[in-house]
Amino acid sequence: VQLQASGGGLVQAGGSLRLSCAASGRTFTNYIMGWFRQAPGKEREFVAAIGWGGINTYLSDSVKGRFTISRDNAKNTVYLQMNSLKPEDTAVYYCAAGSGGLAKMKVGSWGQGTLVTVSS
Repeated sequence: VQLQASGGGLVQAGGSLRLSCAASGRTFTNYIMGWFRQAPGKEREFVAAIGWGGINTYLSDSVKGRFTISRDNAKNTVYLQMNSLKPEDTAVYYCAAGSGGLAKMKVGSWGQGTLVTVSS
């Protein structure tokens, strides 16, 4: 499956952004979808995942209560709504398609990444 992420940009602390990731090439509902991020000088880390039906979600403790993951299977798209953004949320955000459990999804495909910069 091919993934194309968009929606990144520059936002002030406390602001909001919505990332989108459009999938093509394979049956979208076959996959758990997730978002990861990589800050400068740090390893890529898990942010959120959502099951194929869009009901079950799992978010990292660092974003729980501020970020929401959702998907529209009719549009083959997964979203990451980010509210109350903090400077430490600054990173390149990657969408991913995979399998397994939401908490430890096994990534099969990565999107190209979209940069989110949060200014203080």
